[in-house]
Amino acid sequence: MRNILTGGLAALMLSATAAAAQKVELIYSDTVAENDIRTQILRKEFGECLGDEFEFKSYHGATLFKQGTELNAMQRGNLDMANLAIFDFYNQVPHTKVLGAPFLFRDYRHMRAVYAAGLLADLWREIEEKAQVKILATPYNGTRHLGYRGDKRVMTPEDLKGMKLRMPPGEGWQLVGRAMGATTVPVPFTEVYTALQTGAIDGQDNGFPATRSMKFDEVINHIGKTAHLVGHNLFTISLAKWNSLTPAQQARVQECAKNFERELDAASLKLEEELEADMKAKGIDVYTPDLAAFVANVRKVYAEEGQDKDWPEGLFEKINSFPSE
Repeated sequence: MRNILTGGLAALMLSATAAAAQKVELIYSDTVAENDIRTQILRKEFGECLGDEFEFKSYHGATLFKQGTELNAMQRGNLDMANLAIFDFYNQVPHTKVLGAPFLFRDYRHMRAVYAAGLLADLWREIEEKAQVKILATPYNGTRHLGYRGDKRVMTPEDLKGMKLRMPPGEGWQLVGRAMGATTVPVPFTEVYTALQTGAIDGQDNGFPATRSMKFDEVINHIGKTAHLVGHNLFTISLAKWNSLTPAQQARVQECAKNFERELDAASLKLEEELEADMKAKGIDVYTPDLAAFVANVRKVYAEEGQDKDWPEGLFEKINSFPSE
């Protein structure tokens, strides 16, 4: 009897081990903090959505890979998934530079209308071919504005002269800040609070949700609603990992990615409205600067520096003029 029980227990253990070994592991890296609402939504709406066939391991606060290094890690086979910025693709896919241009999208609805219309299908295929990653979704995380500490409002690019504006590391990000009129300083996301607190930088350009989650609103006193970038990431998986999945597994990953996009979109839009009102109530000066002056300066800088030479012909104009509905 003991042999039968022992044999049965061993069989169960082997069965459990085999089941665990068959799970598809997905390793994900992100720069946002562990307690950020984006992390919570990711784990629930994507990770849990995948089901028992997958093991989703997400690492946050840039603890696994530093901001801006995730794409290379995916290409080396050291990482399966990441929430990338369009700027991460600039060197390998120069045509993507058009999507990082300030004031390309008018607002969230316009951005979603452009994606739904399939205007970027060719560019997505080019990214897949050259960067070897597949874009699963484009989750919205809040429109970016100028948040800074100072004794006056920034109304035009002229007012930004001499201001040390934090932009994420990478030439694409630095170009955005420079085109807005600021002196740019590359600072990793996790170090921005301290840099603001010590005066190493005067401002940063995140949306209301990120500004609150990282507590930047504790050390700034103005937010100029420039809406220069409609903030969204490219939720990606390495092509090698994607191709290793069965068609059914691919369908599940894609479904859960769109689920994550939908839920994060809704949460970000709600948070933007609530947090803007809350920050105003707590004394932060929230206002709208001279947007026409910023648009003109951005286009002037991009043209003078030849920063638009890699844009697919006519695509900026086609996107910029596309109706929101």
